[in-house]
Amino acid sequence: MNILPNYVEILFFSSAILLTGLPSGCAHQKPAELVLLGGKIVTVDDSRPEAQAIAVNGDRITAVGSDEEIRAFIDSSTKVIDLKGKLAVPGFIDGHGHFMGLGKSKMRLDLAPAKDWQAIVSMVSNAVQRAKPGDWVLGRGWHQEKWDSTPSPNIEGLPTHADLSRVSPDNPVLLVHASGHSGIANAKAMQLAGITSATQNPAGGQIVRFKNGQASGVFRETALGLLENVLDDALAKRSAQQIRDENLRTISQATRECLSKGVTSFQDAGSSLQTVDLFKELAGNNQLGVRLWVMLSDNNLQLAQALSKYKLINFANKHLTVRAIKRWIDGALGAHGAWLLEPYSDLKDSSGLSAMPLEEIEHTAKLAIQHGFQLCTHAIGDRGNREILNIYEKIFKKYPDKKNLRWRVEHAQHINPADIPRFSKLGVIASMQSIHCTSDGPWVIKRLGEKRARQGAYVWQKLIKSGAVVSNGTDTPVEDVNPIANFYSAVTRKMKTGAAFFAEQRMSRAEALRSLTLNAAYAAFEEEIKGSLTPGKLADIVILSQDLMTVAENEIEKTQVLYTILGGKVVYEKK
Repeated sequence: MNILPNYVEILFFSSAILLTGLPSGCAHQKPAELVLLGGKIVTVDDSRPEAQAIAVNGDRITAVGSDEEIRAFIDSSTKVIDLKGKLAVPGFIDGHGHFMGLGKSKMRLDLAPAKDWQAIVSMVSNAVQRAKPGDWVLGRGWHQEKWDSTPSPNIEGLPTHADLSRVSPDNPVLLVHASGHSGIANAKAMQLAGITSATQNPAGGQIVRFKNGQASGVFRETALGLLENVLDDALAKRSAQQIRDENLRTISQATRECLSKGVTSFQDAGSSLQTVDLFKELAGNNQLGVRLWVMLSDNNLQLAQALSKYKLINFANKHLTVRAIKRWIDGALGAHGAWLLEPYSDLKDSSGLSAMPLEEIEHTAKLAIQHGFQLCTHAIGDRGNREILNIYEKIFKKYPDKKNLRWRVEHAQHINPADIPRFSKLGVIASMQSIHCTSDGPWVIKRLGEKRARQGAYVWQKLIKSGAVVSNGTDTPVEDVNPIANFYSAVTRKMKTGAAFFAEQRMSRAEALRSLTLNAAYAAFEEEIKGSLTPGKLADIVILSQDLMTVAENEIEKTQVLYTILGGKVVYEKK
């Protein structure tokens, strides 16, 4: 018998107890394999919003009801979990994240906790001491706006490569920004990439330079690819088995992190055909530990040849679906890469960057609609959002027989007021990340100014009231894959300063939970099988240490995941 101290108790009922507990007329019920009793069940199902108990057979929910009703499903073989008043909710769906990126982030330097640039330099110095000569030193998570002090020297508040080059003269270093849309490299890495004062900015990117034209070490948007290409070449020299082993470790790390935080389904915002091949292999062998819904990130030529062969829906007992394409129209607000209608308030000579030619995205849109794929486009700035809505609208008009497409805008962080109603009108999903609002809030007004930020930044309520569907995710590894922190941001919009970022746009607790469950399922055409605790749906359930729906606001983030149940099986248990 397995017991969870102080949380929930697993009991095995004897047949004698069961017989005395059966309500009249219910003895004919087929026994359940798993029953949850004595809790508060928030179903996210409007037909029965709350209950006390759930019965499960196989990977499906058999019944939801009162303790008395569900006891009819118990016999001597039933595993019964006494919730002792704890809250159970649908398994969380991360509506936008980077699955392999999450796994890799657990195997590289985590720069997010650093309070200043020198702390990061120290981390790199220590890593160099452990590295072999010539090995790349990799990290992710730094954000200059979250440091306690501005680095010196700096360009536009960004550090230069000098300190990294000093502590790592022989090992190439590449440290990716928290957003994933910029990075800083040392002199060795730039030397390997052939970066000189004569190197031109690639389309959609920028090499940040000293006044003499030399690269400072910071690379924005597509310019980051100049370094990543060299890194990829180095990694490609490993044996096929070494590459496979690392990919398997990456998937294992990401899976463990998701399940420990109650994430049962993960919408992966961009993987290659080759990575999908590995996902499919693992899923087919019953070795994929979370349910993945994947956007393909390959170029149009590759997709044109592959889409008909790669479309998968509910493969391997609903563990893998591939039915979407990922594109990028701009960059990140923090890196001044988001594409704006007007210049940045703190960088007057820039309105951001267009990450991909509009003609290329339009070509992708045609491929998507012709092959029955969703198109999911990263758009953060108000111009980026407008341009992608324009493309979607153009394609929808060209193919009027195609209905209920549920194409998505990933992030939709800053929207011009005139474009907010267009999401609902076009049936476009606003795939947002509430944690970005509170994480980025302290510097958003500096980027946009107070008026633009109030009118269009993270405008969840404006979108909801206009009739748009807002789904939610973490964009991990940009942020922690933690739905509790995401929920807290959604219902409070409180930044670390304690101030709320335009509090009138916060979600109710019911709206926040729905955005992390049923709305996210809807955004993937999966609302019929997941997202609510409804009989007939998948038994993906999370048991929490306290009631997210009623606990004091300042207690929300203390909530812990006690159990994660996927397909009726306990896959995580807090010790």
